[in-house]
Amino acid sequence: MAGSTFGTAFRVTTAGESHGPGNVVIVDGCPPGIPLTEEDLQVDLDRRRPGQSKIVTQRKESDRAEILSGVFEGKTTGTPIAVLVRNEDQKSRDYADIAEKYRPGHADYTFDAKFGVRDYRGGGRSSARETVARTAAGAIAKKLIAQAFGGEVVGYVTAVGDVIAKVPSDVTLAQVETLPSGEPNVVRCPDVEAAARMVELIEKVRKDQDSIGGVAEIVARGVPAGLGEPVFDKLKSDLAKALFSLPAVVGVEYGAGFSLATMRGSEANDVFVANDGVVTTETNRHGGMLGGISSGMPIVLRAAVKPTSSLPREQRTITKDLEATTIRTRGRHDPCLLPRFVPMAEAMVAITIADHWLRQRAR
Repeated sequence: MAGSTFGTAFRVTTAGESHGPGNVVIVDGCPPGIPLTEEDLQVDLDRRRPGQSKIVTQRKESDRAEILSGVFEGKTTGTPIAVLVRNEDQKSRDYADIAEKYRPGHADYTFDAKFGVRDYRGGGRSSARETVARTAAGAIAKKLIAQAFGGEVVGYVTAVGDVIAKVPSDVTLAQVETLPSGEPNVVRCPDVEAAARMVELIEKVRKDQDSIGGVAEIVARGVPAGLGEPVFDKLKSDLAKALFSLPAVVGVEYGAGFSLATMRGSEANDVFVANDGVVTTETNRHGGMLGGISSGMPIVLRAAVKPTSSLPREQRTITKDLEATTIRTRGRHDPCLLPRFVPMAEAMVAITIADHWLRQRAR
């Protein structure tokens, strides 16, 4: 299936379906000598996995990573790294009713239109289950950029429905994952008050047999200036492609984003200054990228995520034979995708930055 590989120097290829035996990722181009274990991958896989709280899908998957190649005695060898994550809790019978029906909001019809055949079990290849493979690859990319230049990628939820959070620019992973009380931050919003309201809203829409969308912000810190390949492979272009490739993403912006459209140039520009012999800017409305090249300032991105399309409430639709009918999507689905979307988005940002760092180094 074309379109399953991302990247140029750091190449990620995924394979697998929602209800198949498992999902596989092959990472080619990772340099040798980077410490890497299955436990390193497990941290982000656990953050992405289903069943981790009452506000996400209750599908039970351990999502244990198995490194099949490319690592010897705890370090990467420079050869392709293959990782397998097995599916353990498929309930394909839940989807028998939709084999001939098109689910509103899903890729059922478009897959039929393109291939003439589709795996209807949980959406097959179009399911967010595929992102378990990307998340494993992203964990490898995070190790690479941390060792190469001290880079880090942190994502968090800034909005669920009409609940908008106030998040400081220096937020840490610990603040995203854990509440001040020590309890898990199940919605991954560092604004504690907003997080509580988000959880309340998600529980309400779940009881209403509905779903809700929102916004996630991803920040990459420590990225050196100079990454990006104008004109068609700008860093901002590849980051947008990376995030848009994730299921349910309907919008991407960086820096001040769409708010710049209402500003004057004198308001929008970031003033350059010298700081301890380093070129920097007083503000970061440009989101860490100018001309599609990293500036050395934090790269700040936001992704708008639509409500989950799979609903247990009845909806009108048609069959493959064009007959009007109704549908209720059975199975286990997230009432809100945002809590589990965060590690997926971090993964794609880390993969993109790792790829561009290797491309710049090759110069």
